[in-house]
Parts: sequence; C-alpha cells; structure tokens
Amino acid sequence: MSGVPGGGLAKGLAVTLKTMTKRAHTHQYPDVEPDLPPRSRGVIALLEENCTVCMLCARECPDWCIYIDSHKEEVVVPGAARPRQRNVLDRFAIDYSLCMYCGICVEVCPFDALYWSPEFEYAEYDLRDLLHEKDRLGEWMPTVPAPPAHDPNGEPAKEETTAAKKAAAPARTAAPRPGPTSGPGPASRPGPAAPPAAPPAE
Repeated sequence: MSGVPGGGLAKGLAVTLKTMTKRAHTHQYPDVEPDLPPRSRGVIALLEENCTVCMLCARECPDWCIYIDSHKEEVVVPGAARPRQRNVLDRFAIDYSLCMYCGICVEVCPFDALYWSPEFEYAEYDLRDLLHEKDRLGEWMPTVPAPPAHDPNGEPAKEETTAAKKAAAPARTAAPRPGPTSGPGPASRPGPAAPPAAPPAE
C-alpha cells in the first residue's frame, strides 16, 4: 500500500479508527492511586547511617544538585598508637528543582546510602521547598520497596560464589617443619672428651 498514492494516509486513518473504537481507560487520580511498577523513580531516600561522606554522589551528579557538608572527629581505638579520624555528616541535601532523576547518585554510592522510592507526591507551591535536607530524605526510607527475590534460574552473585568456594576448600593445616637433611643432628654429635680417671690411692 505504501507504493499507492495516499497509502500512508489511509494506513494512519486506519490506526486512528481502530483506536477510536476502543474504550478509554482513565485513572481517576488523585481519588484512585496509580499502580506504579516497583522500580519507579519517584524520590531519592537517604539512609544516613550508611553515608561515609565519600562525596561520590555529589561529584558524579551532572546537575550538581547534591550538597554535602561534614567535619572530622577523632576516634580513640584501644591499642592504637594514635587516635583515628572519621568523617561525620553534617548536611546532605538534594535540590529536586534541579534533579533530572538520572539515578547516577544511587548507582555510584558504594555503601548503599541512597535508594529509589516510588513516592512522587511531594510537589510544593514554593520552589525553595523542593530542597530536601537529610531529615526529610530519611523520612522517605520506609517507602522504599524491598528488593525483588533472587531468580532461582539466574547466576548466583559473586559474593555467594566466593563464600561457597571458601567453605568448600579444605582447611589448611600447619605442616611440621622438616629437620636438617645433611650432617649429624645435635644428639649424634660427639661431646667433649671425658677427663682421665685419677689413679687409686695407695
């Protein structure tokens, strides 16, 4: 039909006519909540205790909408020669008026401190209220869905494979050290000559 003049128009009108005969399915939002897929990108939640202030998420963010402040404090370790230092998170904020929901910050976080939540109802009348500080980001954590179950037909994770190999490997026992292979041992070496016996008294 594409070679016939007007064939493309007829095909388009056929698709339109077919769609017009189907019944429309309209979701009555907000009275009826939408059934979102489990991996929907709604809002990013923060698990504060997992954050080590590595700054990877802020550095990799293409919109520069993540703001992190921290300070260092000394931790006394028993037995250590000197106290160690660790980063303490002071501020973690995401400006959702700039965020484009690419998910790079969630992917690059090495300590699982950021999670996707399917919640999307956080519109504001003031643009400045879209800046979510760490307290509000932590409030989204209960809405994060549980991870899907592992596919029994899929490949096991690398951590599981490594743990199985370590468990299957026989325990290494310390072998005794071999003795000297040449020369007489300490027990077979001749000792010093005994002194001559004194003559009997007459």
